[in-house]
Amino acid sequence: MVAFHFPPLAGSSGIQRTLRFVQHLPTYGWQPIVLTAHPRAYSSTSDDLLASIPPGTVVERAFALDAARHLAVAGRYPGFLARPDRWRSWVLGAVPAGLRLIRRLRPDVIWSTYPIATAHLIGHHLHRLTGVPFVADFRDPMAQDGYPADPSIHRSFERIEGSVVRDAARVVFVTPSAQRLYRARYPGVSPDRFVLIENGYDEESFIEAERGLERTPLNPGCFTLLHSGIVYPSERDPTALFGALGRMKRDGRIDAATLRLRFRAPVHGDLLHRLAAQSNTADLVEVLPPVPYALALQEMLRADGLLVMQGANCNEQIPAKLYEYFRARRPILGLADPSGDTARSMRDAGVVHVAKLEDVARVEGATSDYLAATRGGMPATALLPDRSRRARAKALAEVLEQACAPRSVTPDPKDS
Repeated sequence: MVAFHFPPLAGSSGIQRTLRFVQHLPTYGWQPIVLTAHPRAYSSTSDDLLASIPPGTVVERAFALDAARHLAVAGRYPGFLARPDRWRSWVLGAVPAGLRLIRRLRPDVIWSTYPIATAHLIGHHLHRLTGVPFVADFRDPMAQDGYPADPSIHRSFERIEGSVVRDAARVVFVTPSAQRLYRARYPGVSPDRFVLIENGYDEESFIEAERGLERTPLNPGCFTLLHSGIVYPSERDPTALFGALGRMKRDGRIDAATLRLRFRAPVHGDLLHRLAAQSNTADLVEVLPPVPYALALQEMLRADGLLVMQGANCNEQIPAKLYEYFRARRPILGLADPSGDTARSMRDAGVVHVAKLEDVARVEGATSDYLAATRGGMPATALLPDRSRRARAKALAEVLEQACAPRSVTPDPKDS
């Protein structure tokens, strides 16, 4: 399992997909071997999830550097050191380490997960060098219109994506739209090779969080709306939300005594503070640092409501955090394009207050209706049984079995 996002990396929900697969796959007959990056490559680390790695799991942390931090002079570094991404140096450590693991442990299949693009590059190299079947996991679409913005990096993404899709026994996506997008993009590839395994929540982690849960509200006497995780300036741009809150405050519909908007570990806190100042809502907003994963789950369980933000430029994506929101079963305010996969998933779970993130008027209307509904006791979101990480691991085990099966070959008429 080639994965950049793995403990002790801090601040990325992408850790959960690989980590929970590692935990649950042995139940279904698969023993994971993890090939990840040395912790020096991570901009921040935390030990809180290291204990979640099952004892005895082989974890190889290969040499890797972050070009922006380790290879820059006066803040600048050659472009080729960051194609396809800033961790290109990971290839130098991971491919030899992967070959040693393959010779020693004889794995049946190689699995890699994007992002980071270099992970797919490593997985593909190992597949080509050894012939071990290859499964590619796309947590997001890779080469997109306008992304990456740098033309040379975009071409690098296209080359890696094309090679991976051509050679992988199975290509896995986390949303239906991404699966459809790639089936249309690669019409020469059998549709059966494009598989859907969505993200999910880890039931065991929630049970543990509930065991030590303090039942008091986050802000007693005040409705606390929580956004847990990164606020991306483009993909989750909160400008319209702050505009809507500013208008509602000016009209006297909300104030600091009745509403708090809490951002936990948003990364781009400077953006939030600036927007809050511009909209005169700074007294409504809390911007707080990261906490250990178990405490983050407890915060979701204690929040009065949960906020989802997803831009229309990410309609083929669903925030991994949304599945944890579903499990927390708190009322959700969904700011996402109604035609995208995030909104579809919320509607399936019974979320009724959904508005396009970029539309100030619609965000204002949805937020106002949401706050009014929660005062009347809004019902919890639906909890569908197949959303657990354990169920997703079972689905992956089936995909791995398929990848290891001999490929059927259509006879060449000339051989008759």
